Amino acid sequence: MYIYNVTVHVEPSVENEWLEWMKEIHLSEMIATGKFIEAKLFKVITDQDHGGISYATQYLCSSVNQYNAYLEENAVTLQQKASDRFGNTVLAFRTQLEEIYIQK
Repeated sequence: MYIYNVTVHVEPSVENEWLEWMKEIHLSEMIATGKFIEAKLFKVITDQDHGGISYATQYLCSSVNQYNAYLEENAVTLQQKASDRFGNTVLAFRTQLEEIYIQK
């Protein structure tokens, strides 16, 4: 299993608008690419104040090939939509995670 993790720092002035956009538009668009199985949105809990709120979104995909297909076919367009709407009020840091072990 592969996880595409996007952590964002959101300025307070756009936080509510950004959350609404994520829930009502962006997550659905990501799933509609057919590259991801599910998407999960998390609020980052920290005692450090950086002048905004951080969120992490994890998009699960079944293989690295699916993730690479997203990068080639969809990433530029969807990232540009976010940039056009929020500009520098939302800063993103993207990582890829590969599940290697689960302990239950």
